[in-house]
Amino acid sequence: QVHLVESGGGLVQAGGSLRLSCVASGRIFSSYVMGWFRQAPGKEREFVGAISWDIARTTYADSVKGRFTISRDNAKNTVYLQMNILKPEDTAMYFCAAGVKLELDEKAYRYWGQGTQVTVSS
Repeated sequence: QVHLVESGGGLVQAGGSLRLSCVASGRIFSSYVMGWFRQAPGKEREFVGAISWDIARTTYADSVKGRFTISRDNAKNTVYLQMNILKPEDTAMYFCAAGVKLELDEKAYRYWGQGTQVTVSS
């Protein structure tokens, strides 16, 4: 079992930045792929990005590529999502998730956090 807790969300103006954190507890964090997803009101949950367990690989949704960066610190059991040049369309609940394969499909992720709200004003 892996327990995930996100933090760092909030209200920011368009063009601003936020850094989300996700702290894991339970089974060995360093063995998991960590992903970030988001869900806006009335929309399906969508993939944002993911990072491999060894930090060697990252992948991003086209909508955030070049603006968002995922990193992780396995010694701290923490994964981060640095979000720059935020846009109103980035407004959503952001979730971190743990899985065993670096995939875009949420079905590949077994453990999920409760989410943290990001609101970008125009």
